[in-house]
Amino acid sequence: MKVLLVNKFHYLKGGSEKYYFDLAKELEKHGHEVAFFSMKNKNNIQTNNKEYFTEEIDLNSNNKLKALEIIYSRKNKKKMEEALEDFKPDIVHLNNFQRQLSASIIKPIKKRKIPIVFTAHDVQAICPAITMLDGNKKICEKCIKGKYINCIKKKCIKNSKLKSLLGAIEGKYYRIANIYRKKIDYIITPSQFYKSKFIEDGIPEEKIKALHNFINIDEYKIDTKDDNYALYFGRLSKEKGILHLIDAFSKMKDGKLYIAGEGEEKENIKKLIENNGLEDRIKLLGFLNTENMKEYIRKCKFVIVPSIWYENCPYSIIETLAIGKPVIGSNMGGIPELIKNGENGFIYQVDNINDLKQKIQKLFNDNDLVKKFSEKSKELCKKLYSKEIYYNELIKIYNSLLNR
Repeated sequence: MKVLLVNKFHYLKGGSEKYYFDLAKELEKHGHEVAFFSMKNKNNIQTNNKEYFTEEIDLNSNNKLKALEIIYSRKNKKKMEEALEDFKPDIVHLNNFQRQLSASIIKPIKKRKIPIVFTAHDVQAICPAITMLDGNKKICEKCIKGKYINCIKKKCIKNSKLKSLLGAIEGKYYRIANIYRKKIDYIITPSQFYKSKFIEDGIPEEKIKALHNFINIDEYKIDTKDDNYALYFGRLSKEKGILHLIDAFSKMKDGKLYIAGEGEEKENIKKLIENNGLEDRIKLLGFLNTENMKEYIRKCKFVIVPSIWYENCPYSIIETLAIGKPVIGSNMGGIPELIKNGENGFIYQVDNINDLKQKIQKLFNDNDLVKKFSEKSKELCKKLYSKEIYYNELIKIYNSLLNR
């Protein structure tokens, strides 16, 4: 089988790109031929596969003609036609394609009657701002079923009326053109929660399957130890709940927290740590590469995922489970699907800082419980999130589309 994988970034920018490259490896391992379709960038990873690149589009550009290309790009459509003629795929598997690649790439695929699978790594199909957060970083579902005027009113995209207008126009075009309802043949959501949101928005349930992300578990088989600190790793931004986490630690008399990552809230975090006299208990690690991150996970007591937005299926949780550590997470989006409350960690009420504080203290004070949760984490990861399990489910979807 020949599979063309599509993603707007061809370097490891986030979870979508990890999935994109890991999926290629797994498909090739099973004898399938893989090619990539993406956007030019100086950071692009070179592979031994066929690669097709469109010109890079900067969403921050003030060029109005360039801005319109996020809705429809004739150049990208032509590049996709060239890729299809050259590679002749049996399946086209889309990941993050909106904006920079645009819906223009769909038309030549449909013209050739090639089945299209789409893994929805976010909710851009529903929300022009992608995150279901308004301009004030509060949960917002007002754009469900195409009510995009709300995006403009609330300036949900980077607090800009113009960018929010463009996002709303793009969303309207996708809806009128039936990109998600009809043009895409099958949608994979990495969480049941996202599947429910797509159904609520009007996508037929029979064309959606929830499949949690996967990892190569063998890469995470490392010895663990307990250096008695809690760990947060990820983007330092409001929606990730990092400020809630520091607030919880400020209400505790002891307990150490290590924070790994970079982001716009870094300076605010530093001030909070200083103002609350937490310099001895909270340590900022900055950006860590994959191997260094694994090292901090293996030595922590537990990991905390305090997101205040609708997370999909965070790799941070699955990687933690694979290494064998408990996780405390908020009850937002797909997080509760990965943490079995009272079995391999705890779920807490997102707006209840005291609940979070109590869960943290319980794990700091109960080593036997931490050990029990750690063993369960490994067991669940092996049972649910292996690459073999994912491949078997995905190939069923591919074959069902090819057999229609």
